[in-house]
Amino acid sequence: MSDLATFLEVGGPVAALGGGAAYARVRHPGLYWSTVGLPFSMARLLSSYGSVMEACGLTVAPSRLRVLAVKATSRREVRPVPPRRGIIRPTTTGLRLRLRLAPGQEPADLAASAERLRHAWGVHAVYVTTVKPGVVDLRLIGFDVLKRVRMPRKLPSGLLQVPVALREDTTPFVRDYRTVPHQLTLGATLSGKSMYLRHLVTGLARQPVALVGIDCKRGVELAPFAPRLSALATDPDQAAELLPALIREMEDRYDLIKARQGIAPGTPDEEITSDIWGLPERERPVPVVLFVDEVAELFLVATKKDEERRDEMVTQLIRLAQLGRAAGIYLEVCGQRFGAELGKGATMLRAQLTGRVCHRVNDEASAKMALGDIAPEAVSAACAIAPERPGLAVAGDTSGGWSRIRTPYLSLGDAAETCRNSAHLVPDLPALKRFRPDVPVRPVETSSPVLKPRPVTD
Repeated sequence: MSDLATFLEVGGPVAALGGGAAYARVRHPGLYWSTVGLPFSMARLLSSYGSVMEACGLTVAPSRLRVLAVKATSRREVRPVPPRRGIIRPTTTGLRLRLRLAPGQEPADLAASAERLRHAWGVHAVYVTTVKPGVVDLRLIGFDVLKRVRMPRKLPSGLLQVPVALREDTTPFVRDYRTVPHQLTLGATLSGKSMYLRHLVTGLARQPVALVGIDCKRGVELAPFAPRLSALATDPDQAAELLPALIREMEDRYDLIKARQGIAPGTPDEEITSDIWGLPERERPVPVVLFVDEVAELFLVATKKDEERRDEMVTQLIRLAQLGRAAGIYLEVCGQRFGAELGKGATMLRAQLTGRVCHRVNDEASAKMALGDIAPEAVSAACAIAPERPGLAVAGDTSGGWSRIRTPYLSLGDAAETCRNSAHLVPDLPALKRFRPDVPVRPVETSSPVLKPRPVTD
């Protein structure tokens, strides 16, 4: 009986702790990392740093001065020298440490051994970032942060900057239109493309920006945001009228820039400009972001007349992509499918779209169309996205870099409410006034009294 009591006294708490840790690891990975994973990983890193670096081939032969100093002061063996380790900084999602590379090493050596370091130290992933020549930042991620997305508390903010998703290395993915003016976003049905678009619209709705939409699905995607839109086209016929208006707006802005370029003697250098951002703030026109949802609908034709209209619209989109940045007009082109078989101008339009975001697609050709020309190795990553993870995507740009991102959940009701609350920020653009969507007035709800009034009689 005493043995059973001892077993219950000792084994009961141990089993409870083990079960609680297992539950937290599955349901609350952040809590599990902070209480269990972080101490174990830090102890493992501190105790095995030198041996792990040597096993991964990340050490160099010691200098002659070091060899002489070791032999003069002790009889121990002179071991190869690993990168010099800085202070380990714990975070809510992992560990960060700064390394000073040994002579003859480069950041690519560490990046090539990232998978081995991950297994050696028992973490989810390891990422290497160059800080300056000879110094790298090693970021160890304790768990899969894309399983349940939580955006960091401190996010970049600024005009035309929208933190829209979380990268797999725990840094926010910021859609910056000033840096990447135009983007192509692809995704099959239920892939999370619409969620990505909601975050973009709601992020820009709070800023002094004109939002224009072309939604050829009869407006089902962009119509809920109508109170904040300056213009909306819901079919190809309306789009064929809206695009020329944007072209005229762009040409007017170029005339404004040219007028500013009438350089007189003594004009300060800072007043000479080639885009709207060099204009004085009182003269600067408001930026315009054009959302094109289901871009394939603009390419599809049924008759010869439709083909002529298609060619005009594609030409106008290409002109906006080529010339719009200087005029403060930016494109966000979205669709389920995008390929050369859409017709003339498809590949030329894609070449002007610097940013690329590819959600789960139904065919490899779409992934190649989005990412194949900038990062061929990212195509396989995009094709491996599972249907059980909506919102997961591969983001890249024409610099060749790419990363996995995932958008947090945002309900359509919350996004529409944000647009209604920011309807007063819709700028006055006379060229687009006739395309402004009709916004029905919401009836004011009046509360009825609980008790019905009874007439007073004599």
